[in-house]
Amino acid sequence: MIRPGFLDSESRCDLIELARDGSAAHRLARRANALVLLDKGMSCQSIAEVLLLDGDTIRTWYQLCQEDGIEGLASFGHEGGTCRLTVEQQDKLKAWIAETLPRTTRAVGAWIAGECGIEYQTRSGLVALLHRLGMEHRKPKAISRKLDPAKQAAFIKAYDALMNQLAADEAVIFADAVHPTHAVRPVGCWAPKEVPVAVEQSSGRDRLNIHGAIDLETGQTVMKDVLTVDALSTIMLLIAIEAMYPGMRLIHVFLDNARYHHAKLVQAWLARPDCRIKLHFVPAYCPHPWSASRPKPIERLWGLMHRHTTHNKCYSSFKDFSIAMLNFLREDVPRNWRTYCDEVTDNFRVIDPKKFRIVV
Repeated sequence: MIRPGFLDSESRCDLIELARDGSAAHRLARRANALVLLDKGMSCQSIAEVLLLDGDTIRTWYQLCQEDGIEGLASFGHEGGTCRLTVEQQDKLKAWIAETLPRTTRAVGAWIAGECGIEYQTRSGLVALLHRLGMEHRKPKAISRKLDPAKQAAFIKAYDALMNQLAADEAVIFADAVHPTHAVRPVGCWAPKEVPVAVEQSSGRDRLNIHGAIDLETGQTVMKDVLTVDALSTIMLLIAIEAMYPGMRLIHVFLDNARYHHAKLVQAWLARPDCRIKLHFVPAYCPHPWSASRPKPIERLWGLMHRHTTHNKCYSSFKDFSIAMLNFLREDVPRNWRTYCDEVTDNFRVIDPKKFRIVV
């Protein structure tokens, strides 16, 4: 039996204050309230009935208070243990990770076991250790070996100058080719926790070849469904671009350095006296805000296309797949350009490979 009046006046005041403090953690305030009632003479069972607990819980709280004072009440047993590695071992681990960039926690655990003689039985313990050491698991960005910051900066400067001085009878177009495969792309989605989700997969692997262009000012597109992307498809695309702007004196077309864009056949077509198209070549992998592999606005359009047509969407036939893809590019994009324009922009920026730690 616990006799009343076991608290000294100072402890009693502190506990009453905790019990009345609305900002104190609910569990701590409830413990303080129980101890104050116990000190006034109520039994453990009576307090347990009031607080919807059991008598053993109240006795445990009393024992904590007797052994460690009010500080004992504030301990809930979730603070975690101290790190099993010494400070020196932690420094060695951080240096090893920075040097080798291990891919898995298993490799980290093997190093700790070999160097420090300490076995981590669970992956969660290793993950918590790595987070405490300021480490995180990240996926490297893919960058080209040909990245040239000087060329990127020069291109951006020239592009900005062109856009700032663009005449009323000139237009700017971005062109590129894309080769979407007839396949669903599974992506994450929110769903009830107890419901497993899946997407049906198409059996074919047919590929659609699209040679297209987009005007960022209006959202108008030219999308050619071709058998092969080559010099002939390039000329077909340029002819369609000229037809889209009958009143323009000059049309600036920005594209990448694919070989078919430099083909002699294309150069001969551009050399015509009445040709109104001027080609501008984007430097190799000129950066994109999402990744270094999507440099041009039209490549951002390809990403938008996949989000709307292939993410978690299955088409039973290649024909249905092609219709959905081309309808989105030819009709939906121009019609909803005010909605999409912020996702397909000419926001070029320079990426310097020297700012990256290259994984080898």
